[in-house]
Amino acid sequence: MILPESYPQKEFANKKAKFVCKILELKKSTETKIDDDFAKNLGAKDLNDLKVLISKQINDEYKNSLDALTKNQILKEVEKFKVEEIPKNLIEQEVAILSQSMKEDEIKKNKKDFEVKAKQRIKVGLILNAFGEENKIHVHENEIQAEIQKQLKMMPGQEKMIMEYYQKNPSASDSLRGTIYENKIIESIKSKAKITKKEISKVEAEKILKSAHEHSHDHKHEDLLERKNEKQTSTRTKPIQPKKAKSTSKKTIKLKKVSKK
Repeated sequence: MILPESYPQKEFANKKAKFVCKILELKKSTETKIDDDFAKNLGAKDLNDLKVLISKQINDEYKNSLDALTKNQILKEVEKFKVEEIPKNLIEQEVAILSQSMKEDEIKKNKKDFEVKAKQRIKVGLILNAFGEENKIHVHENEIQAEIQKQLKMMPGQEKMIMEYYQKNPSASDSLRGTIYENKIIESIKSKAKITKKEISKVEAEKILKSAHEHSHDHKHEDLLERKNEKQTSTRTKPIQPKKAKSTSKKTIKLKKVSKK
């Protein structure tokens, strides 16, 4: 075989090579016994404890998915508010983020679409930020560290790499702070709303999530048809920062809700 150009030992790159291998051991697969020993190998006390842990994990996954769906619905309601004026420099910054890594001709072709999406994202961010300031919502350092620890538990064996990433990239911690801040605002909005709680079965939860997924897919398909297969950008609201930004404009941003006809 011919070794690739990217071969680690550069002196052998692009050269013909022959590998001689010696088989040292053969193993035959056997049926795994689902018992207490199997459970202990997975970190549980016994088989019953493992079943409880798995059940909790499944329930948490459904809860997280439904919470994400609720959050999206809240953000859609926030989009119904109007911001009379949005500083031009903010729009330009957001367009730059939306169009990063794209070619110049693609950016020019989709500029108007980017500006519409940028205004939408900035508007939602401004409204959420105004709500956060009014309700004195803050993010504390221990909350950021708790979120990092949660990520460490989800990626065993990669703890050192994750910690180094956050230590060497301050912007990553800022982004994490913004996400926590946004989630705290959403939870505060939910706490002030009139909520009717209802227990649902696994089947009902799956139906709700499937319906939401199909609805989202249909809208994306319509957008693709309207834009004639142009490249799409993420519709997720940009994480906002819990720090009051210095305004570059003397104009006051006024908010008002869209009147329903």
